[in-house]
Amino acid sequence: MIQGTTSSAGKSFVTAALCRLLQRRGLRVAPFKPQNMSLNSAVTPEGGEIGRAQALQAQAAGLPPHTDMNPILLKPNSDVGTQVIVNGQPIGNMSAASYQQFKATALPIVLAAHARLAAQYEVIVIEGAGSPAEINLRSGDIANMGFAEAIDCPVILVADIDRGGVFAHLVGTLALLSLSEQQRVVGFIINKFRGDIALLQPGLDWLQQHTGKPVLAVLPMQSGLTLPEEDSFYTRQAASLTAQPPGRVVVPRLPRISNQTDLDPLLAHPQVALHLAASGESLPPAFLILLPGSKSVRADLAWLRQQGWEAALQRHLRYGGKILGLCGGFQMLGSWLHDPEGWEGTPGSSPGFGWLKLQTTIKPEKILRQQQGTLCLPGQPQVCGYEIHMGISEGEALQNPALLCQDGQAEGAISSDGQVMGSYLHGLLDHPQALAAILQWAQISAAPFDLQQEQEKSLNRMADLLQSRLLPEWLRYMRVTKYSANDLSTINT
Repeated sequence: MIQGTTSSAGKSFVTAALCRLLQRRGLRVAPFKPQNMSLNSAVTPEGGEIGRAQALQAQAAGLPPHTDMNPILLKPNSDVGTQVIVNGQPIGNMSAASYQQFKATALPIVLAAHARLAAQYEVIVIEGAGSPAEINLRSGDIANMGFAEAIDCPVILVADIDRGGVFAHLVGTLALLSLSEQQRVVGFIINKFRGDIALLQPGLDWLQQHTGKPVLAVLPMQSGLTLPEEDSFYTRQAASLTAQPPGRVVVPRLPRISNQTDLDPLLAHPQVALHLAASGESLPPAFLILLPGSKSVRADLAWLRQQGWEAALQRHLRYGGKILGLCGGFQMLGSWLHDPEGWEGTPGSSPGFGWLKLQTTIKPEKILRQQQGTLCLPGQPQVCGYEIHMGISEGEALQNPALLCQDGQAEGAISSDGQVMGSYLHGLLDHPQALAAILQWAQISAAPFDLQQEQEKSLNRMADLLQSRLLPEWLRYMRVTKYSANDLSTINT
């Protein structure tokens, strides 16, 4: 199990790298995360919802994603509440206090999912959540040491040295664990190191002497990786307003933005400048404005209007610009948004922007499905992706669809003047020809960009890095297919 001293320490990175490394060595390996909290999710072939990081880790292991890889997914819809997804399906909204009580019910669920994977695969690489030293959340823990203790697995602790205080992070985390949990930690990985490793060596020696545990690897800072973000906030650096590639795309940074991985092809494309517009900022000139997904569409629509951006969007259209809405952003483009039962917030209705003649009603049944079809733009490129939404859209705008699905159904809409397009399909931009067609529609001349190919390069690069930096004795231990923490305690000698 890979645990971290903090969020964003590198747990997802190391888990994916281990999955690819073991898969390349011929082992049947699968990823697992008992509990994930993220607004970035993916839909599995069986129609369930899991964290996007576990979908990537499945790709690293050479597997299709499955709900057993992430049996509990939490999708925050406020500072104190979350939608709870169990075995791929939503069971309702819970307050933080209610979820703490639910953990007793959740433990058998995550153990059963892990057991199903363990029956099929030789090695399970498990990712923890946040930090195991959150003492206020220790009771009933299913995400970190509580789960590791339940299945008796060894733990590697990852720390981010770029944050500063890496030795305090590691020693302090150990100090807040119980004795049995401390013994379960078999070593450390220090991530995001810059500089001369010789200058770090005295600290590594002290750490092993002080804790009795080895530093299994020091991983250097990596740049240029094309990988999806795990956490709710978009942390990577987008283009500045002074960037001058052929075309700028502006995305309002919604407070409740979801499935922001839809933006990854634009962020990585060398001929596109992606700018995330923050609160209090004026929307800059752009060829394309993309309205992303949202966990609470009516609330984010109100936030957009509070920024004064509705007038800016209108001006953008008058000057011939294009607007693309994805999922929640698509719903905003219609005439009305109805949430009579308050599934995404306060019950009520809100007027949309009105650029597409349709209205959307939020309903309790969440639509979760993979989808493929043909994009209704010149060249008619093939696309595939997935839908995750609780809204049902109806209206005459749907008679001019954005794509024709393989099952014969029409999906999304394009306005009669061709300036506004909306779709429920996440991953619409992931396909090289579809991305090129949409950029061309927005009058941005750019070559096709293959996100999947770039992700594969990044996964192999991560595996190569781990293989080159991991202690040789640990590479030998990777041949073992079943082991407990006690089995691996001899490595410290």
